[in-house]
Amino acid sequence: MAKYNGPKSKIARKFGEPIFGADTVLEKKPYPPGQHGPKKKRRKQSEYAIQLMEKQKAKYTYGVLEKQFSNMFKKASRKRGITGENLLQLCESRLDNTVFRFGLSTTRSGARQLVSHKHINVNGRVVNIPSYQLKSGDIVSVREKSKSNESISSALAQNESTYDWLEWDINNLSGVFLQTPDRENIPEPIKEQLIVELYSK
Repeated sequence: MAKYNGPKSKIARKFGEPIFGADTVLEKKPYPPGQHGPKKKRRKQSEYAIQLMEKQKAKYTYGVLEKQFSNMFKKASRKRGITGENLLQLCESRLDNTVFRFGLSTTRSGARQLVSHKHINVNGRVVNIPSYQLKSGDIVSVREKSKSNESISSALAQNESTYDWLEWDINNLSGVFLQTPDRENIPEPIKEQLIVELYSK
């Protein structure tokens, strides 16, 4: 399974946002990486550079590599509705992202690992494909053998987030993907229109 294995704090500082989860480095160094740090003078970014940065931010946020992200954009552009919103909805409907939203892991990379290591069921069957697209009514649950997993228990203890398009049952460690979320309900600070403009060139 292809995934990003590079430096995470450096990327988070580049965007000035904790896109890989909580990061204390951002508090200590709230400026871009590089040997000159906060003193470095940056040239005014071109329109293309701004659009590219937004695409990169979305890719890193959802843990999707270039080819996969490009394919998702093509799929989003073929669907009815606004392409940018369709793209984010496809990202949010991924199994690994939903496992993260349910609070079974504190990071998307951790959620991706839970899926790939066969700890997660969808509608009663093991699914180990992180990019699996959920549909309305799909039931996501922790496998019976994995319910005692300490990392899952620890993550759930820290989780305080709830989302309108998800319904979680803490007693059974299972949840329902109620529907594809509307754009206004997706909390990620991504300017999807910039991504659409980039791919439209």
